[in-house]
Amino acid sequence: MKYNVRLGLRLKAARERAGLTQQELATALGLKHRQTIASIEAGVRRLSAQELITVMSVLDVDLDYLTDSFRLVGEAQFSFRTSPDIEVAALDQFEDRAGRWIALYRELSVEQGQEHQWLRWQLALTARSSFEEAQVAGEWVADRWQLGSCPAQALRSAMENHAAILVLDVDAPRGISGAASCLPELKSALVNRRDPTGRRNFNLAHELFHLLTWDTMPPERMELVEIPQRGNGWRVERLAENFAAALLMPETILRDHWEQQAMQADIHNRLNEAAAALRVSGVACKWRLFNLGLLSKTDLAGIDDRCLAANGRLSEVEQDDLPFSRPFIDRVAAALDTGRLSVKRTASLLDLRLPELASLLGDYGHRTYFEA
Repeated sequence: MKYNVRLGLRLKAARERAGLTQQELATALGLKHRQTIASIEAGVRRLSAQELITVMSVLDVDLDYLTDSFRLVGEAQFSFRTSPDIEVAALDQFEDRAGRWIALYRELSVEQGQEHQWLRWQLALTARSSFEEAQVAGEWVADRWQLGSCPAQALRSAMENHAAILVLDVDAPRGISGAASCLPELKSALVNRRDPTGRRNFNLAHELFHLLTWDTMPPERMELVEIPQRGNGWRVERLAENFAAALLMPETILRDHWEQQAMQADIHNRLNEAAAALRVSGVACKWRLFNLGLLSKTDLAGIDDRCLAANGRLSEVEQDDLPFSRPFIDRVAAALDTGRLSVKRTASLLDLRLPELASLLGDYGHRTYFEA
């Protein structure tokens, strides 16, 4: 039945992409009633072998599109943080790649015995909630998850361990800073690892908000990094911004850092020191201080954003600078060791050449037994 449901979802996605109605597809398959297609898309009725071949021809898709378990087609909802000039074709292509990674992790997790998470975290916020309530929620999550004196540093592992969220650092196309993906059995957050550290941290906290409020405030497929002052989704994105800022910069912790830098003669240096300590951008730190009443409007007028740190990037290379994530690569390595995945298939799924795959496995501490 699970296979039927997945195939039905993919059939619906392919039909809609082709611009056909259920009746038009039914006619192309030689079926009398639209309801037959509805039953197939709902996973109630199976496609015969001949019907499958005809569907592939009519909808211009290959067999993998309809049957490959390492793809997400018509199953997941995505929301991307983008620049205004991102091309839809580039977004579609990246969604397909991201879907393969998420589907790979989902399938391997099931095969390797990971227990399904039946209890999910969810924020009690709606689009009518105030920005202050979003800030309180952010601080509450930081406290409940015990993120410590530098929440940004502990956020990834907390999302993985407390909320069973898959977090991946990926090489996204220019113009895409991050993404959130929602499946009934798996939520995922993707962050562009080419972005500065502080921006990555803020984007991750931002995506966490969407994943924890998806049922009450489903985000748009495209969310601009620079939020417009008005328009669709404006309020939800502002709530996400306030939540992320409070989570990464809880008032008590930020106040301590701010007071420790009180002797700094230049306010820009003071902001940069506080931002670096919390691994956020100087601009994000500035606005959080203002919202807490620690900076005045007069202070804001004297701050030149061009003098603020470019998001607190650390000089040393850290583990989280590697592609993907440890839980993800551990699943892949186990599948390689048991023969579930071939080396070439794995390299193809991860968009890597064989030497790059060998190097990546080694960076995560896994031995390789194939020629790179």
